[in-house]
Amino acid sequence: MITPTTFRATSRIAAASASATRAFSSTPRAALARMSLVGRLGTAPEEVTISNDRTLVRYVLGTSYGRNEDKKTSWFRVASFVQGGQKEYLMNVPKGSLVHVDADARMETYTDNDGNKRSNLSLIARNFDVISRNRNEAAQETNDEGLVQDGAV
Repeated sequence: MITPTTFRATSRIAAASASATRAFSSTPRAALARMSLVGRLGTAPEEVTISNDRTLVRYVLGTSYGRNEDKKTSWFRVASFVQGGQKEYLMNVPKGSLVHVDADARMETYTDNDGNKRSNLSLIARNFDVISRNRNEAAQETNDEGLVQDGAV
């Protein structure tokens, strides 16, 4: 005789084993590291050519933690392979804007020119959202085309 408690336990085991397998693939699950950061742009995004026809947009994101005298900032270098309108949008986000970045992360180890072993955290952006633009940008005067006037704050 199956009791309600036995039925619930059996259902949980069946559900757990069903979610542990991947019906769409016969290959094992790949290792994945993701980071979600909220911080301010430390530099304006810049476009860099990495091969004949490939470019990326890179920028630095600062995140702060702690209070008053104990406040510390961590700086992260981020690369983004966006194209078209997304690239134009990203390139026009000013330094100091508050952004949210969802990125793939990986640690890379290398030897520098002096023979010292170094490591680097590489962040490749998947999503980029502007939470608020730099406060100083609102004070700037723009012309009819939306461009900042020379001599404006």
